[in-house]
Amino acid sequence: MNPSQARLGSLDALRGLAALGVVLFHYLPYYDKLFGHSFELPQLLTDTLLFGRYGVHLFFILSGFVIFMTLERTRNATWFGLARGVRLLPALWAGIAITFLSVHLLGPESRAVSLETALLNATLLHEYLGAEHVDGAYWSLVIEATFYAWMALLFYTLRDWSRLRLAFWTWMLVSYAGVIWWNQIPEGIEFLVKDLLFVKYAPLFIGGMLIYRIYRYGAPAANDAALLAMALGHGLLAYKLPYCLFVLGCFTVFALAVAGKLNWLASKPLLWLGSLSYSLYLVHQNIGYGVITWSYNAGLPGWLGVGLALGMAILIASAVHYSIEKPALRRFRSWRSHTETSQTLEATAKAID
Repeated sequence: MNPSQARLGSLDALRGLAALGVVLFHYLPYYDKLFGHSFELPQLLTDTLLFGRYGVHLFFILSGFVIFMTLERTRNATWFGLARGVRLLPALWAGIAITFLSVHLLGPESRAVSLETALLNATLLHEYLGAEHVDGAYWSLVIEATFYAWMALLFYTLRDWSRLRLAFWTWMLVSYAGVIWWNQIPEGIEFLVKDLLFVKYAPLFIGGMLIYRIYRYGAPAANDAALLAMALGHGLLAYKLPYCLFVLGCFTVFALAVAGKLNWLASKPLLWLGSLSYSLYLVHQNIGYGVITWSYNAGLPGWLGVGLALGMAILIASAVHYSIEKPALRRFRSWRSHTETSQTLEATAKAID
């Protein structure tokens, strides 16, 4: 693996570690809070695992980095939307179906939703329509999809980085105002500020985009450096101690990986875990809760139930990744390559005529 591949591979490894952190948070301290475990973890371990819920924040930083890279390589909003749809939706639909069936068969009953709600989840608009999540982890996917929509609108409308930077500065300032006056936001704009502009998380995406620009174009201009500093500082306001420091640490680790300082992370096991991270995120929570609950009902030790849940989540994630996620992406890329080649040939023929 050459240095450039190792550098980007380390980002995939970080994605896998972040997903694992989220899973362990859900299976250990969060399950204990919701349903109760039969065993106690050392307090230090519990406190450490609580940071796992903020692994999603690393996903958001990484999304900003990857999406801006994708936008620069994609000719128009239509292709961008299709690419993002194929990346998210086939695995999501499989995750919804498997989770829906699992919860209705194994429980927990408190996590079950109606078929209508499950179908709404398939659109990733369900939260805006007041519907529950099939799996609690899906809250972040709604934000991801909304971010993609904003970026397609901004990038393909504004094009020029100086205009995009102004839009990001505006979004950043609104994000600061939103978290400072979170409880005083007027009802008439609350949906816009909290949901459509997701002011608690937008600076994470913006920070990822700025790190990408440093990676791609070198040392940032003063305006970009100031905007990145604002993205870093936002977390100190948006999240309580000590979690705000952890989010700041996510930026630091991410920047080190992009700078090539964490290439040793690009090992085969962590790259494999990174490749499964999206599918694992989709299927782990409620399915895992069902397996742990079933294990307790069967009289098994709690720690064994957690191990079975982790193994089951990885097994299902592997099945979704290799049988649905990867084939869908491969077929789309093949179709896209063929279509773009045909369009280029047609345009050339018309130019000659």
